[in-house]
Amino acid sequence: MAEVAAGLSIGQVAERTGLSVHALRFYEQQGIFVSPVRRGAAGRRVYSQDDVDWLEVCIILRASGMPLPALRRYTELVREGAGNEEERLALMREHHGRVTDQIGRLAQSLDLITFKVGVYEDLLDQNGQV
Repeated sequence: MAEVAAGLSIGQVAERTGLSVHALRFYEQQGIFVSPVRRGAAGRRVYSQDDVDWLEVCIILRASGMPLPALRRYTELVREGAGNEEERLALMREHHGRVTDQIGRLAQSLDLITFKVGVYEDLLDQNGQV
C-alpha cells in the first residue's frame, strides 16, 4: 500500500495497464487524464491509483473503438464535474450505438466463418482427412 501512497512511476503504470510508456506520455499530451499528472522532486511523473483506475476505463473505451476526440471530450466532461451528465450520457449512447453495430457486424462475420469451418471439416471428413 505504501507504493500507492508514494505514487507510481511511469514504468509501474505501464506494467499495470499494459500501455507503453510512450502511450502514457501520449495520453497525457492529449489531455486524457482527469487530473494533471504530478511530478516528483526530480521532475519524473508520479501517478496515483486514481490515474491507473481512470486509464483502465480509457483502455476499455479505446478497445471498444471510441475515437480519441470522443475520449478526450468525455475526459473533459468528467474533469468538469457534476452538471454535464446529459452530455456524458449522449456521448455514451452514441458510442453504445457504434459498439452495438460493430457487434452485429462481428456476429455476421462469425456466422460466415463458422459456416466455412463446417464446410471444410465436412469436406475433409468425406476424404478421411479429419
